Amino acid sequence: MDLSNAEWAALEPLLPPTGVQGRPLKWPRRLMVEAVFYLVRSGCAWRMPSPSFPPWPTVFTHFRS
Repeated sequence: MDLSNAEWAALEPLLPPTGVQGRPLKWPRRLMVEAVFYLVRSGCAWRMPSPSFPPWPTVFTHFRS
């Protein structure tokens, strides 16, 4: 599922801001959000997302808090 630009524009302000400390994100936040939507929609396990998404530990760690 690809988010449309309008959907992303509505969703992005609701996400917590990225920290100024630490290293920069390697993967775009939009792609990580799409990975979570894919997992919820498909009902697959965290370790089984499509290879077109970031590695599952990256997505899990970013959204677990």
